[in-house]
Amino acid sequence: MCAQAVFPVIDLAKTGRSIERHRREAGLTVRDLQAYFGFEYPQAIYKWQHGQCLPSVDNLLALARLLQVSMEDLLVFDDREVFHVVWAFARVSICA
Repeated sequence: MCAQAVFPVIDLAKTGRSIERHRREAGLTVRDLQAYFGFEYPQAIYKWQHGQCLPSVDNLLALARLLQVSMEDLLVFDDREVFHVVWAFARVSICA
């Protein structure tokens, strides 16, 4: 069975600008974030802000808490992308 679904796609560049904007609004420097996360170098923070990569989910949650915003406030996404989804029904065993 085929169906169309709207699937959110994170815009890395806009998300990076959002992270930088929220950091500045909180009055924090890149070095402040570096110290908070315990990073030896600030490159990870710059990569986030330049849209080269996203923080891990754990780091995104910590960043949102530090900046006193929600994770969705930091993320910028476009949910206009339409994909064809094929639903397959299969028997799956789940182990606890």
